[in-house]
Amino acid sequence: MAELDRRGFLSTALASMGLAAMPLSERIAMFAHARTAQSPQRIDVHHHFGPPTWVAAMRDAGQLRSAQNPMGLLSPANTTWTVEQTLEDLDRGGGAAAIISITNPGLYLGDRAQAVRLARECNNFGAEVVRSHPTRFGLFAAMPLPDVDATLREIEYAYDQIHADGVGFMTSYEDTWLGDLAYRPVMEELDRRSAVVFVHPTAATCCRGLNYGVGPASIEYGTDTTRAITGVVVNGYAHSFPNIRWIWSHGGGSMPFLADRIGGSLQNERMPDGFMHELRQFYYDLAGATNRGVVASLLELVQANHIMFGTDFPPGGTMAEYAQRLRDLDMFSEADLRLIERENAVRLLPRMAA
Repeated sequence: MAELDRRGFLSTALASMGLAAMPLSERIAMFAHARTAQSPQRIDVHHHFGPPTWVAAMRDAGQLRSAQNPMGLLSPANTTWTVEQTLEDLDRGGGAAAIISITNPGLYLGDRAQAVRLARECNNFGAEVVRSHPTRFGLFAAMPLPDVDATLREIEYAYDQIHADGVGFMTSYEDTWLGDLAYRPVMEELDRRSAVVFVHPTAATCCRGLNYGVGPASIEYGTDTTRAITGVVVNGYAHSFPNIRWIWSHGGGSMPFLADRIGGSLQNERMPDGFMHELRQFYYDLAGATNRGVVASLLELVQANHIMFGTDFPPGGTMAEYAQRLRDLDMFSEADLRLIERENAVRLLPRMAA
């Protein structure tokens, strides 16, 4: 009787939607799919926040991008972020949670003491956001590289005191990239903690002022991501520290397109399984990368179980917009979309299952 009552209710509901002519089984399936689509499921792993002290430091350093300063690395949208903005975006876009992180230019602007101070202030601010909304937010704690000792202390604080979900780095610091051999103690500690490491691009010091007609976000970010990935693999960190779970932004920059040229046949004692093998162990988010060219290249490298949902909010776009762009590509099955929008994130960050 309960089953008949349920079918009767669904038939009445669907008839009111003008779907009475469809077979009952198809109408029930459509109704169930609609309910699932409306439930908050998506997890945004590339989502930014702007603690006031960090915003002030970036303004003071002239990092805010404007018509007068097109080479600035900080989008104005990141200076006005609020918790309420994120919650509204999640609610409108079927979002369960956002994992917040600091965006470029990061923390280090040539002053190591400032970077150390900003790391702690940003991480305490982010931890309070998570404490206030534990099911809607996660935190990738900001790290004060290139200071290795301070970074080791901040990793300890992030995991043992504020219980961050992972850590966040920039692709480069001064003229060193994340795979630099000087950073080995950091990698050892991250591996020991089985850390999830989110990497956001910036423009390396060498290349911020290049004048080719557009700002550094257009080319340098993707290129810097490719440099960082290359160093992590070629210098042996990917193979030596397999417990680190890496998430690379923006579809891996230009790496999927250039991977074979960079290291298609490379294989040595630092990467005994080969360059391409290590690339396939990483995760790649789709913030700023939901176009057919990027996705086609990425799918030559990994499958949907290593692709993650990201928006680059607030400047990058809304969750609803990105979800629609993914579907408009018509390159992923519904099962793939579930992996990308939620299940991969839950696998890396089990707390987000709630």
